[in-house]
Amino acid sequence: MIKFFKIIVLLEGISLLALLFFAMPMKYFFSQPIFVKYIGMAHGILFILYISLAILLKLEQKWDLKKFAIICLASLIPFGTFYIEKKYL
Repeated sequence: MIKFFKIIVLLEGISLLALLFFAMPMKYFFSQPIFVKYIGMAHGILFILYISLAILLKLEQKWDLKKFAIICLASLIPFGTFYIEKKYL
């Protein structure tokens, strides 16, 4: 399951960056909100999957609360998931 989580970590990080640095500028500078709709939906699904898998892995791998909190909070910060993938996985 850790391999699948690594894939989701990378995809979630890429989707957050695409949302922040592509879709949002397209919406506000070029009046093209359609990108936010689709990239935002993909990011939302990946975020839910990321948190769900983190909870399952916390129980399976017996992560302490600090490690689990850092892994969950990193999903909110741009480039945070890439740091998690290198440091904790």
